Amino acid sequence: MDEKITLKEKIGYGFGDFASSMFWKIFSVYLLYYYTDVFGISAAVVGTMFLVTRIWDTALDPIIGVISDMTNTKWGKFRPYLLWMALPFGMIGVLTFVAPELSISGKMVYAYITYTLMMMVYSAINVPYASLMGVMTANIKERTALSTFRFIFAFAGSILVLATAEPLVDWFGNSGGDVKSGWTSTMGVYAIIAVGLFYLTFAWTRERVSPPKEQRTSLRTDLKNLATNKPWFVLLGAGVSTLIFNSLRDGSAIYYFKYYFADQQAFSLPGFNVVVNYSTLYLVLGQAANIVGVILAKPLSDKIGKKKTFFYAMLFATMLSCIFYAFKETDLVLIFVFQFLISICAGSIFPLLWSMYADIADYSEWKSGRRATGLIFSSSSMSQKLGWTLGGALTGWLLAIYGFEANMVQSVETKTGIRMMLSFIPAAGALLSAVFIMCYKLSDSLMVSITEDLQERRKNQDK
Repeated sequence: MDEKITLKEKIGYGFGDFASSMFWKIFSVYLLYYYTDVFGISAAVVGTMFLVTRIWDTALDPIIGVISDMTNTKWGKFRPYLLWMALPFGMIGVLTFVAPELSISGKMVYAYITYTLMMMVYSAINVPYASLMGVMTANIKERTALSTFRFIFAFAGSILVLATAEPLVDWFGNSGGDVKSGWTSTMGVYAIIAVGLFYLTFAWTRERVSPPKEQRTSLRTDLKNLATNKPWFVLLGAGVSTLIFNSLRDGSAIYYFKYYFADQQAFSLPGFNVVVNYSTLYLVLGQAANIVGVILAKPLSDKIGKKKTFFYAMLFATMLSCIFYAFKETDLVLIFVFQFLISICAGSIFPLLWSMYADIADYSEWKSGRRATGLIFSSSSMSQKLGWTLGGALTGWLLAIYGFEANMVQSVETKTGIRMMLSFIPAAGALLSAVFIMCYKLSDSLMVSITEDLQERRKNQDK
């Protein structure tokens, strides 16, 4: 069970999160702004919509995990969903950014329906995709390598979106003349790329780790085992807190540069009639720094362990985020420097988080004799969605509390609130994540022992 994963397969696996992350980043950075400033829905209403729709979507993830665990095809348990759900993923993504001329209530209904469908399809393809890593190899170092490839490609997909979204919207929308159609056309481009990459992930990856041969499907037993899995609860809490931290910072950035800065235009591209804003540079820099963090995660975790790497990353992110509040519009260099440093911290924990979920799947099998990869990995998607839900809802509600009004000059109190949303408030999420991870008990040395024991069991089963 010590298979070495080829470079092609690692790249193929990475393509899947490149595709997902393009849409994830569009939703986390631009969707609230799109609803408030383009579609014309209030921030408070959008915040509530995010909470209502994502709670249902979060609850859906374990169901999809169980269904994928029960799936048996010639392609495996998880790969088929990449084939089946890629096209619906792209199509509904485009519909989410269509802005029909409706009444306020009609707009709300349209937003609720399209966003709910989008999140359901996202779960249907992303939960099996995440679970796939747990069955591609049993080697814990190869899993960390796979996770590293995954997140390098994930942040590369985010960089592509953040670097091109505003310029493409401007270009497709005839230099701001038709912003609505600009967003729809831009999403069409991203959808085509995403569908193609999901198909490549399906074609280039393989499933190798199977449940014990004598195992029979029992949702009740699997849920009971999960309920007694303490490391799972700890990692769930750490994951939710981390996503609240990231979601608040991402969702507030556009408002920060549009309403706190007197001039948001960094430069224009000669010959293309396209303007590049400070927000674009800020967000792209953050994603580039995330990749640096992903690359640093493996050597650091190899040296001091996954738990300590995770803990220190979140602790530093907390301190740096608090300092960020002190910066004024004139401190542009410091704003960008701290964005780079905070994003390195944030990026480093994601490959660790997903690699640790694979460890928890092994721990659960070692402890109970049953393997429920899809169910356990669905919790990682669930924590991602729940953190995103709470962070997105908080962003909308906080804007409303601070008196935000779309496309208007903001009050001093509103501007101060927006600054808080990039500093002290997300810092609380990062600190909570650090507190959770302190309670995580699956050390790297224990996981080596568990992996060796599981390999011996599987060899005996094959005899």
